[in-house]
Amino acid sequence: MRRRILDRRTVLRGLGCGVSLPFLEAMLPSRAVAAALAETRPVRMACLFFANGAIMDKWRPTGEGADFQFSPTLEPLAELKNNLLILEGLTQHHARANGDGPGDHARNASAYLTGAQPRKTSGADISVGQSIDQAVAERIGSQTRLPSLELGVDRGRNAGNCDSGYSCAYSSNISWKSATTPCAKEANPRSAFERIFGNPEQAANNERRRRNRASILDFVGEDTKRIQPSLSGADRQKLDEYFTSLRDVEQRVARAMEGPKEVPELALPEGIPAELSEHINLMFDILTLAFQTDSTRVASFMLADAGSNRTYPEVEVRDGHHELSHHQNDAEKMEKISRIDRYLIERFARFLKNLHSIDEGGRSLLDNSMILYGSAISDGNRHNHDDLPILLAGGGGGTIRGGRYVKYENETPLNNLYLSMAQRMGAPLDSIGDSKGLLTQLD
Repeated sequence: MRRRILDRRTVLRGLGCGVSLPFLEAMLPSRAVAAALAETRPVRMACLFFANGAIMDKWRPTGEGADFQFSPTLEPLAELKNNLLILEGLTQHHARANGDGPGDHARNASAYLTGAQPRKTSGADISVGQSIDQAVAERIGSQTRLPSLELGVDRGRNAGNCDSGYSCAYSSNISWKSATTPCAKEANPRSAFERIFGNPEQAANNERRRRNRASILDFVGEDTKRIQPSLSGADRQKLDEYFTSLRDVEQRVARAMEGPKEVPELALPEGIPAELSEHINLMFDILTLAFQTDSTRVASFMLADAGSNRTYPEVEVRDGHHELSHHQNDAEKMEKISRIDRYLIERFARFLKNLHSIDEGGRSLLDNSMILYGSAISDGNRHNHDDLPILLAGGGGGTIRGGRYVKYENETPLNNLYLSMAQRMGAPLDSIGDSKGLLTQLD
């Protein structure tokens, strides 16, 4: 008998929810075709941002090319060496003052993905440029249910003055739909989860389900049974692993809602986990589910707003991050910043390992992704915007060769990298910011 083929866009429906499926063998017509189609899996792109620069002496590896040793800060990524490019010498020119005076942190965030000079204003007349994630989403976003997903840890705000005459919109956003329209990021895990699995048109059902503490999996049981005949043993195991991950995230979101109503000193909204590591991990896990189910192929994630003065008691840093970044070469302050840098890299490494563990029929989800991690400030004490701390993880669908520390000539535009990423996403651009062409040495 001819095998039934499962539609790639199958969604399991329930009360106020819809559960998209991960890649399954049943979605391909045959194993031979599956092998050929492994070359055409969709590529995902996520752009991650961290605040206040880094201690570069502890960030930079030793050696170069494939023969390099991880630095103390990046050592948690050692297991993923073959999936990683460490890029040196890239610059974001329009994060510099260029005649506009102080405000490097606001420019850092707003120029990071736009490559544009933000208009210095604390009023409503903000203007910077379209960010690379939104430029890509504009071209391919119709292929997925969500054109893009914007996540963050800090709630942020878009009104008022946050940095030397710059609007808070610049400090709070890296994703810009247009020059004048920032894409508000979601810092609440429940809201982010509901964007992927909830049905906005059935808000009352969503709320009833949450109030009754029912799992969305309880409501898609009939649809799950319906697709079972299409699945092989391997597919059933993969689906079970996916449901287990989904349920784990759902339960952690629920626990966060039942926790403290407000995190002291941060005024974060209800539903934020009390521990920062759990908040970051949970947002990363939600992003993983979004990519795994092909709910979106484009995402951004701010690990903190620009100029964040958050403390990090989990690594015994009780001084504000921004204050520490003005370290004036004080060894004790620099050591504390290094702890923060490594702490965030540990969260990043966990995310990458999860992506690497998900098979998509011959390649891992990480192989089919490009994950940018970095900042448009290098040394927070000097506020310089050249020789930036930039990492690129993932194989870009087989187009990126990892396992290398690549040194470019200083002042090479970071925006060249964005052109290369857009091309691999099937959304080629002529230019962005001060780009001068595609970035070489990626493959």
